[in-house]
Amino acid sequence: MLSPVQLRSFCAVVESRHFTQAARRLGLRQSTVSQHVARLEAQLGRVLLMRDTHHVQPTADGETLFGFAREILDVETRICAWRSGSERRARIRFGVSEDLTLDRLPGLLSRFIEASPWIDLDLTVGLSGHLRQSLDAGRLDLVLAKVPAATPGAEESRLHLLWRERPVWVGDPR
Repeated sequence: MLSPVQLRSFCAVVESRHFTQAARRLGLRQSTVSQHVARLEAQLGRVLLMRDTHHVQPTADGETLFGFAREILDVETRICAWRSGSERRARIRFGVSEDLTLDRLPGLLSRFIEASPWIDLDLTVGLSGHLRQSLDAGRLDLVLAKVPAATPGAEESRLHLLWRERPVWVGDPR
């Protein structure tokens, strides 16, 4: 029988393409993750990963198992949520500034969805000012946007600083 713990380790290795990064993400030792994958390969009688000194690539069998494993782990997450009573779905209307969608959003959303599979996100992409107006009007629940450091009314609003960026001038040296 395939173990969800082994499948989780295998998926983390495939997603990160590295045993050490997968172990760090899972909070395990690298040797433990290696054992999980080795046991899976032994149980299935197939080579799932091609390894070299720097990277890990799934074989064709590994790609197939990865698809099945993600489905199994998603079902396991839903069963655990149902069992714990958190199966109720929640909806968050989330606004994101256009200039954040490419560099910050993909990683943020994937971590959020993995951690909170019972929450449905309605995503709105737009200009920071319009998103803030929608938040103030109650049309959005949460907004991720760039705002100037000296935004009027920031003290009494629901704005929270997540990070700072320093502007950099780039020009032709001529």
